[in-house]
Amino acid sequence: MKLKYLLCILLLLQLSALTSFAQEKEEAKKINVDREIKGELIGGVNLTQVDGDQVYGFHKAGINAGFGGILPLGHRFSLSVEVLYDEKGAFQKAPNSAPDSGQQLPYYSLKWNYLTAPIMVHFEDRSTWTFGLGFSWGRMVSFKEREWNIAQQWERPGTITYKSKNDFSVIADIRFRIWKHLKFNIRYSYSMAKIRSRYYDPQPGSVDPWTRNQYNNVITVRLLYYLNEKYLPERFKFTKKDKKKKTKNRE
Repeated sequence: MKLKYLLCILLLLQLSALTSFAQEKEEAKKINVDREIKGELIGGVNLTQVDGDQVYGFHKAGINAGFGGILPLGHRFSLSVEVLYDEKGAFQKAPNSAPDSGQQLPYYSLKWNYLTAPIMVHFEDRSTWTFGLGFSWGRMVSFKEREWNIAQQWERPGTITYKSKNDFSVIADIRFRIWKHLKFNIRYSYSMAKIRSRYYDPQPGSVDPWTRNQYNNVITVRLLYYLNEKYLPERFKFTKKDKKKKTKNRE
């Protein structure tokens, strides 16, 4: 008898769980919310510079590519995790005043390549715009640096006073749907902790400190393709309020 009661209780619990799940799905349909776990394929370009390296401008282009997953948190909010191959660094051509500048290009080239894992919280507006904030951890997998076309080493006693292969960054992110499951993405990230400290020989009339801390400063442009996403075209429609119907209803 006890087994029968237990089976009845378990059956009732299962039915209530199925009913609540069905109701939740119906509510999601009514407000046009996609609560499925989604994947994303990512491909784009980083435009980067390194603050504190004595050259300026987002002149270094690098690859930003990988994959990710998106977990819905509630109405319009979601959590995303990505795994990326992330190329950062700096680049500067030789100045025109430099001797033999035509034979000594590039004047400065720095490549810091990372495996990066960003974690972000997103807010979606009408399935078109998505805004996100978060942070990322990156681990450097390769390093190349050239000055006046001469290769430089990672270990340079007296010049490099501090170095780290980890990059902890804060991220701001905007996404825009351009076609069904395809989105256009602009992202900005900046290092929260210094990557390295470098000593520079003093220059006449220079006001910069001789030892400078260096940080990654990155603008990223990407395309995102969503997997397992319910494309809901009706969410793009903005229905106009009919004034005539309103007046009739009032009468």
